[in-house]
Amino acid sequence: MDTFPTPETWLTHRVSYGETDAMSVMYYAEYLHLFERSRSEYIREHGMSYSEVETRGIYLPVREAKCRYKRPARFDDLLHIRVGISKWGRASMTFEYEIYNESKDAVLATGSTEHACTNEKGRPVKVPEWLKDLFLG
Repeated sequence: MDTFPTPETWLTHRVSYGETDAMSVMYYAEYLHLFERSRSEYIREHGMSYSEVETRGIYLPVREAKCRYKRPARFDDLLHIRVGISKWGRASMTFEYEIYNESKDAVLATGSTEHACTNEKGRPVKVPEWLKDLFLG
């Protein structure tokens, strides 16, 4: 992505043996797990844990997830995951991700997750202003 959304958060992660396949390449589903971990860190870095968001009655279930694999991550690689919100809907938001190698000179994967904004019963609700304010400052 030429212009990454701001604000952004970075998460650093070292690939463990259990995250790899028989060829020591990170298993494809682990990328989505890194998206989730970086998204949780994004929320925390902006002043609130995801559990606190839920305590306030807002849930963010994933409606769609995409991942474009460009280069493999391997066992013991140090990765840097960048996350930001690229789009706001009335009752949704989209997070963008980039996964870099240790020196941040190669993108290994890109992706996005679209989240509905729901109440505790799973019904769509308008994204509350306090949540937008939390992320947009």
